Amino acid sequence: MNTTFEELTNELKNRNIRLSHQRLKVLEYINNHKTHPTVDQIYTDLQKEVPTLSKTTIYNTLNALVNANLVRVITIEDNETRYDATTENHGHFKCESCGEIFDFNIDFDSLAAEGLGSFKVNHKDVYFKGICPKCIKKNNDI
Repeated sequence: MNTTFEELTNELKNRNIRLSHQRLKVLEYINNHKTHPTVDQIYTDLQKEVPTLSKTTIYNTLNALVNANLVRVITIEDNETRYDATTENHGHFKCESCGEIFDFNIDFDSLAAEGLGSFKVNHKDVYFKGICPKCIKKNNDI
């Protein structure tokens, strides 16, 4: 379900993030595109609609959104940072064939992390890699 522009505006206001058209468009894009986009993807897609948008503005906006817990950072690959509007705990599966990233539910509380008893864990990530059903079917059809 896509979030309305008004709801996004209220989210920014509630988190004391200064409103701007560019910030709203970046947040709207991430909320409406559940593809875990990169900065380059956001820039390319929004530049047509917001020609004054720069990559620096996107990076600064994303940092503010991450700090406000409206967006989370996904780093499945060392050289690729993606962004996710779903901030609740969940896992990610990256297809090694098509590169698409899929969300899946996982019970983080049931994950055992022995040897960290005296540590404070601030963030948990679960990433799987493999081949998605669409790519398996496509390869079997060849």
